[in-house]
Amino acid sequence: MPPRHSPTEVVYPDSDGKPMADNTRQFTYIVTIQGGIAALFADNPNVFVAGDLLWYPVEGDNKIRAAPDTMVVFGRPPGDRGSYLQWREGNLPPQVVFEVLSPGNTAAEMTRKFRFYEQYGVEEYYLYDPDRGALDGWIRREGRLEDVPAMQGWISPRLRIRFALEGLDLVLYRPDGRRFETFLELEQRAEAERQRAEAERQRAEAERQRAERLAEQLRALGIEPDAM
Repeated sequence: MPPRHSPTEVVYPDSDGKPMADNTRQFTYIVTIQGGIAALFADNPNVFVAGDLLWYPVEGDNKIRAAPDTMVVFGRPPGDRGSYLQWREGNLPPQVVFEVLSPGNTAAEMTRKFRFYEQYGVEEYYLYDPDRGALDGWIRREGRLEDVPAMQGWISPRLRIRFALEGLDLVLYRPDGRRFETFLELEQRAEAERQRAEAERQRAEAERQRAERLAEQLRALGIEPDAM
């Protein structure tokens, strides 16, 4: 039986019925950005990172909402949420948001999103179009979102990550210089490291066995290896 709500109670749906991504390329970027930032702040109990989560900035109005592809909130703890109800989160808006364009996004839709982010307190907004290899950014100054003049090499004031376009591809670098990787890339790198470690173990074992054979040969000649 569905839950009952009083006539005056406002319900804030956890879904807008729209897919997170329209294609695999867009999906990969969204997951990589969200996962990379979440990993970057994994040990920080005061940073909340989410992907495709509905954000309601105004209590009492469930029509005012947006679902950034990735959003980052400094000052709020990580954890599961059905949606981001700002008035229950210390009234803190996401300070950083990312959008990854798909062919289905219209200019009018993205204009509405820009105005929403500008009105409701976003400090940094980044927009990437994988099909065109276009990267744009805006940063809040004097209450407005203003263009970042050049995104190539730009370092986010909040996240401290560096942006780069390599061909058409967006590449993000952590403060320690490591690039954001997909899960597949991380697994491939981990497997390569396991193989290198195993090769080193086998090399060390072969060296140990060679040393033991040499010691046996010396003893057969009446020479104590430890006395050499």
